[in-house]
Amino acid sequence: MKTHIIPFRRDDADLAVHDYGTGKALLFQHGLGGNEAQVAQVLPEGLDWRSITTECRGHGSSTLGTRRPFSIAMFAADVIAAADEKGIDRFIAGGISMGAAIALHLAKTHPERVMGLILVRPAWSFDRAPDNLAPIREIAALLRSHPLAEGQAFFAKSATAERLRVEAPDNLASLLGYFERPDAPAFADVLGDIASDGTGVSQEDAANLAIPALVLGNRQDTIHPLAVAQFMADALPNAHFLEVPAKAADAEAHFAAVRTVILQFLNTEFKHRSLACL
Repeated sequence: MKTHIIPFRRDDADLAVHDYGTGKALLFQHGLGGNEAQVAQVLPEGLDWRSITTECRGHGSSTLGTRRPFSIAMFAADVIAAADEKGIDRFIAGGISMGAAIALHLAKTHPERVMGLILVRPAWSFDRAPDNLAPIREIAALLRSHPLAEGQAFFAKSATAERLRVEAPDNLASLLGYFERPDAPAFADVLGDIASDGTGVSQEDAANLAIPALVLGNRQDTIHPLAVAQFMADALPNAHFLEVPAKAADAEAHFAAVRTVILQFLNTEFKHRSLACL
């Protein structure tokens, strides 16, 4: 995919906005610690949409800025500011993990603009600091209190890591990777703040979101439990839920299935609708 990268100054941070394609707008966000390349793994090739990803503060080519604490609401505000800068009014909001939380927040705070939702492996439902994100908070604490190599070794021997080796090896690999980031000590604040946050959306709020929604979950994923995806789909009145192959078991099959289902959803729900009637 050919991406046009546009620097965007937002308050105290420099954000990288990836923009490609033409047509109706799809604002699709990456997960915690991810970037635009993670989004590219799940979006279909040749998508007849204008796809935009704003790399969140501290992710990809975007700077951390000086505002604290980090939050889902902060990242969502950056995304909507980038959309405003580009003159985008209505859009589908989507994302992976943290990106799904941002999309849900946008649907609640800008209901007149969000015409659909795509939630891939959501990690949050309606509670702050969910238990499934406790390993990320554990890593944030180690990054703040130990040298990188020492903290990584400590976590690798922890009870949490032992459990994940059995239940979700893909999660464990991603978590250990946080220690290898060149900006790991500074990124600890992002990890700790976001994993302690919530979407700002209640179950009642979700019940009022009547827009078409696609929710995808998989097994062997402790950070993104299948039950969270199912619960989220049940709470949204016009949601379609699908279990895709586990990323931990077969990453290629997982990404292929996600791309196929997203394309089917967009073609089924939106291909023949104009923005005016959505």
